[in-house]
Amino acid sequence: MDAQEIIARRVAQELHSGDLVNLGIGIPTLVANYVSSDLKVFFQSENGLIGTGPIPEQGLSHPLLTDAGGRPISALPGASTFDSAMSFGLIRGGHVDVTVLGGLQVDAQGHLANWMIPGKMVPGMGGAMDLVSGARRVIVAMQHAAKGKSKIVAKCSLPLTSARPVHLVVTDMAVIAFPDGRATLLETAPGISVGEVMAVTDAELVVPDNVPEMKI
Repeated sequence: MDAQEIIARRVAQELHSGDLVNLGIGIPTLVANYVSSDLKVFFQSENGLIGTGPIPEQGLSHPLLTDAGGRPISALPGASTFDSAMSFGLIRGGHVDVTVLGGLQVDAQGHLANWMIPGKMVPGMGGAMDLVSGARRVIVAMQHAAKGKSKIVAKCSLPLTSARPVHLVVTDMAVIAFPDGRATLLETAPGISVGEVMAVTDAELVVPDNVPEMKI
């Protein structure tokens, strides 16, 4: 099981029947593959669709049916399409139950930086700022470190996406929450020890007496 699958499988366990869920670009899109078949979850794309289905087979894609990143998607029976103003009204109005977003950095207080790296071209900020501010629950799905550097940091050095902290971070090594504004280790990935997580985490972590292993 590779790192991305570990993350996506664990995040999928956070979803419940009836949830309206927005999946960001990258690892978050994989989450839909691992949602239990007995759950009725409604996936929303911020460019104007509720009821997104799997990636269409080759030759069956439609040029006007894409996700927010421009990749082909399908629509399930009963899906609803609408303009982006309605879509962002849902997001800003607090009607999205869960958003799952990728991340560049998350700091010890749960603040997310995921929309730009200074000096590099930015095609657009997308809906991340609205989603972090408006969704009822915000989950970050990202690898724990990149190029040897921790992505769980004491303080974000990149521009913040929102002043509002996220609720949960799921990486290929750990599950981290932020009760009382303090990064707290909830679970470790299969085969990963608490010590290994601590060794590659820049932020100071609160470590409970018992830290279970992810059940994926």
